[in-house]
Amino acid sequence: MKRHADHKINNLFINRWSPRAMSGETITHEELMSLFEAARWAPSSFDNQPWRFIYAKRNTPQWNILFNLLVEANKSWAQHAAVLLLIISRNTFEYNEKPARTHSFDAGSAWENLALQGSEMGLVVHGMEGFDYEKARNILNIPDNYTIEAMVAIGRPGNIKILSPEQQKAETPSDRKKVEEFISEGVFNFK
Repeated sequence: MKRHADHKINNLFINRWSPRAMSGETITHEELMSLFEAARWAPSSFDNQPWRFIYAKRNTPQWNILFNLLVEANKSWAQHAAVLLLIISRNTFEYNEKPARTHSFDAGSAWENLALQGSEMGLVVHGMEGFDYEKARNILNIPDNYTIEAMVAIGRPGNIKILSPEQQKAETPSDRKKVEEFISEGVFNFK
């Protein structure tokens, strides 16, 4: 499917999507640091930068810790990733320990920067909610003042044939809702 914007935007937004087919090849330390550098520059409330990334590279002792958090459906394709990430966000401001209401919003900005940078680098960057959140908290010793947001698989593009037949059918960029479906001027006017 060829994606088309209804309004003028940079192609980097249209070109980014979340394939599952990855080759199993490694990515370099420099490539990984470029992704984290992009995340670093995301906006955040009071410049708090509440996002944190716990990562594991393929073929390291840490890999199985993160990989075994995934549900089986995600394990089937994420096994070919080069890196797995767990995204968490700090619920409080560092400067005064008061609640930071936008911590998840801010972490989402960092995730988007990372995803767009990966897309620009020709990498597959696929976010997931299909994993055991409580097991992640317990195994990784994540304190209660952090929210577990999502996991991400990163790798080099791979052959679609490694995917199940169902996954192969879905391995195409999806379309998006029309702008008019998610905006409303002045008052709440949504389904």
